[in-house]
Amino acid sequence: PREEIAYVPCTYRGTCIDEPDYLATIDINPRSPYYCQVIYRLPMPNRKDELHSSGWSTNCTCFNNYPVKRSKLILPCLISSRIYVVDVGSQCRAPRLCKMIEPVDVFWRCDKGYLCVVHSLPCGDILISNMGDPAGNGKGGFVVLDGETFELKGNWEIEGEAPPTGYDFWYQPRHNVLVSTAGVVVKRAALGFNPNDLGKGVFGRRLNFWNLSCRTLTQCFDLGEDSLPLSVKFLHNPDAAEGYVSCALSGVIYRFYKCEARTLMVPVFLVQSDNWAVEEVIRIPDIEVTGWIMPKMPAFIVDLIISMDD
Repeated sequence: PREEIAYVPCTYRGTCIDEPDYLATIDINPRSPYYCQVIYRLPMPNRKDELHSSGWSTNCTCFNNYPVKRSKLILPCLISSRIYVVDVGSQCRAPRLCKMIEPVDVFWRCDKGYLCVVHSLPCGDILISNMGDPAGNGKGGFVVLDGETFELKGNWEIEGEAPPTGYDFWYQPRHNVLVSTAGVVVKRAALGFNPNDLGKGVFGRRLNFWNLSCRTLTQCFDLGEDSLPLSVKFLHNPDAAEGYVSCALSGVIYRFYKCEARTLMVPVFLVQSDNWAVEEVIRIPDIEVTGWIMPKMPAFIVDLIISMDD
């Protein structure tokens, strides 16, 4: 059936309003008198969290799991490194907070911080990517929550496999692959974009391919200095062995794919390797401006969406 409710994490960071972030419930039923209106706000119990992303505790998109109900929403916090679990199943129009994992647990158990993106794994556990260590130094990787109890289980990747930075990720279980992008060194970049940070290793540049079952890094592609690959998406078809990644500073969108899916003789490929390859498909040029932070502004591509028909 058509969705009638949308949930949106809302943050006050940068607004000078000293209030807790909140989860907004929005009516998206066209026949409702409250269509496109916020009908409920669930405030978090703490200030300065910066809710960043949200993800369902149960994945319903890739595994023909139609009877499974999405009853819990996971909200990781970018600045505080706190994790909230919200019950949206009991009262979908007025959800409630049912669990909270404190930052100290993430710091001590995982040596991770600055949590970003959430997806449910095929096994039912919940994977959350991170951008740094507790001190704000660059450190990628993932933390895992138990899919039933929502207890913090620890790190997902094998020890020693964490990339220099991290941000977004997605996976295709039928190809046993997880792809993750690079973020920023948080203690430098969290203060805002600074052109003086360019060329100093503050902005990530790697696209990482993982063995999903073994939790090990198998390939890394260097997309260029200060490219800052952020959003990554596979096609929706669970058999598809291809997807796209957008780079926030270089203004480039790359396609990645399994090498068997296309001949290796085409000269436009950026790079090739044993299993996966990457090619540039879109480049948005810098624009000359006046009165901005730089004389030439890049296209800050922070997200991408692939249509449901791929």
